Amino acid sequence: MDDASDLDLLTLTQLRQIAGPSPQPYRAHVQVDNRIEKQTAGGAPFLEVKLADAGDSMVWRVFDNNPLFQDARQLQRGSFIELAAHWVDTGKYGIEPRQPQIRFLDEDEKQQLLSGDADLAERQRADYADIVAFVESVRDPRLKSLCSLFLEKHSERFRRTAAARENHHARRGGLVEHVAQMMRTAIVIAGVYRTLNQDLLITGVLFHDCGKLWENTYPETGFSQPYQLHGEMLGHISLGIELVNKLWRDVMDRPEASAWTLLEPASDLVRMHLLHLIASHHGQYEFGSPVLPKTPEAIILHHVDNIDAKMEMLRRGYENGKELAPGIVERFRPWPVNVLLPLPNVTGLPEPAVVNEEMMETPKDLIS
Repeated sequence: MDDASDLDLLTLTQLRQIAGPSPQPYRAHVQVDNRIEKQTAGGAPFLEVKLADAGDSMVWRVFDNNPLFQDARQLQRGSFIELAAHWVDTGKYGIEPRQPQIRFLDEDEKQQLLSGDADLAERQRADYADIVAFVESVRDPRLKSLCSLFLEKHSERFRRTAAARENHHARRGGLVEHVAQMMRTAIVIAGVYRTLNQDLLITGVLFHDCGKLWENTYPETGFSQPYQLHGEMLGHISLGIELVNKLWRDVMDRPEASAWTLLEPASDLVRMHLLHLIASHHGQYEFGSPVLPKTPEAIILHHVDNIDAKMEMLRRGYENGKELAPGIVERFRPWPVNVLLPLPNVTGLPEPAVVNEEMMETPKDLIS
């Protein structure tokens, strides 16, 4: 490659989608997440350099016969680099950069990379705006104040937290995507089952994974989720319960809380129902819930959480998975089986007839 700056800049996800058996020249802006030195079966050294951006990660294997071996050996964790190369999909080992060139990113490029690609950044901005709007729709002043205080105090951390470490929405800002979609689904269900407490559901969705702000968060300047003592020792369910109790005490100390003593149901019962949603949202003891769902809202929350997680896993599988045969995609972690492409909606039908008042009238000769 003569001038790498002339190459199109792609994300790692885009590279996966476009790479094939024939080399194709592109650039990628990434952060070095980790670098491990290993040995081949013959004793020759090689490097495994984990690279990440806002939406994906990959392992770059650099062998000692690579002209950049010594340069790659000097890469530090957290470094921001441009990797320009002829990209090939190797099949078993994923995408591989051939004839690579490396340069370090400047400050503007670092900030742009941390913001994510334009589509992802815009989607997450829209999702966060939807969350704020859903919180504004809460009628119970106690729950609305609790949600608003959480967003006021922890919005920055919330917006850079993942919903998981690996299985679903495992990216910077993924928790915002997950919560927004769960809120949309929960509100639709509440419109069908009218006895559900929609205020409680919205609040439960916002807080069900709030403990992950101390378990699956990203640093301000990185794409690697560090392990944190709080998360390892307590887990996000316990941390979420602790956070809600702390925020609840803060809300109840406000002057306006004195007027809430006349509200029904009583404030402490509202708090207990919310804590139950957090405690039971995994749905089973073996999945980490200390209690099983025992209220309609808890049951709905558990299933909405599960549905959105699985839909995201399928989306990722369709996007990055290997097609074994037409319509069949190879299984991916943690999915237990190969998956099938969905059936498209029918096309080619005439537009449905317009129903007017005359068509709705019963013919007189059918009236007896």
